[in-house]
Amino acid sequence: MGEEKALALVKNPEVEAVLEALDKELVGLAPVKRRIREIAAYLSVDKLRRELNLVADRPTLHMAFVGPPGTGKTTVAMRMATILHRLGYIRRDHLVVASRDDLVGQYIGHTAPKTKEVLKRAMGGVLFIDEAYSLYRAENERDYGQETIEILLQVMENQREDLVVILAGYKDRMEEFFALNPGMRSRIAHHIEFPPYNLEELYQIGLIMLEKQGYRLTPEAEVAFKEYLERRMERPNFAYARSVRNAIDRFKLRQAYRLYQKAGPVTPEELVTITADDIYASSLFKEEEHAP
Repeated sequence: MGEEKALALVKNPEVEAVLEALDKELVGLAPVKRRIREIAAYLSVDKLRRELNLVADRPTLHMAFVGPPGTGKTTVAMRMATILHRLGYIRRDHLVVASRDDLVGQYIGHTAPKTKEVLKRAMGGVLFIDEAYSLYRAENERDYGQETIEILLQVMENQREDLVVILAGYKDRMEEFFALNPGMRSRIAHHIEFPPYNLEELYQIGLIMLEKQGYRLTPEAEVAFKEYLERRMERPNFAYARSVRNAIDRFKLRQAYRLYQKAGPVTPEELVTITADDIYASSLFKEEEHAP
């Protein structure tokens, strides 16, 4: 038996650049970043295997991202679209984000055209369906979400070489969704769980957001910001990075209002600085002051 010639498996510099950007862009999420790197490595090897006719079938690429809101699922989906495009698995570096309202109609004959229109826009790229579990409402026999699911199943199977679907949502509700729709689960190749951020990670996310927007916190405001996050994390409807972004927007509003009310000369330093008072003025602290 002759000696086989070794082949060079070279890392794709464009893909590595995306992975490095993802590391810098997202705080924490180590298990998610590792899975994305593993998928990129797997597809790089698969591409070489198919070029050498060692395998004929294209791998299934549909995915499920499960976890709480505001943990970077949409951002990772965007980067995944870029990776898939640069490796040649999709035609376009293109992501379409859709929800139930974009896909499901409100009367007979309305759902199929809506769903097909979204699929048409996403074709050649990635379709990201947020809160995908909302497509199926078992309690309502007249709900039209099942029609969307049936169309999606057909497209995910028959046109999987031209469209990658990523379903996203809370872990427990997605598990229930897959249990009620086993055909959907069987078409998902990669299930990736996004862990919730802890306090320190959320604080770092907030600092990065502020820096990108040209703001900074005073030392006292840094303390206030952590206190704010501790309280906000205990409240209902907390959406992690999304809630942090909304909080920062309100800090900026209060800072602007404070400067405007004072009027007169203002320094560049004042324009970029958020103080502790801008944070402590939050209703979150006022509610605790007035609590019995």
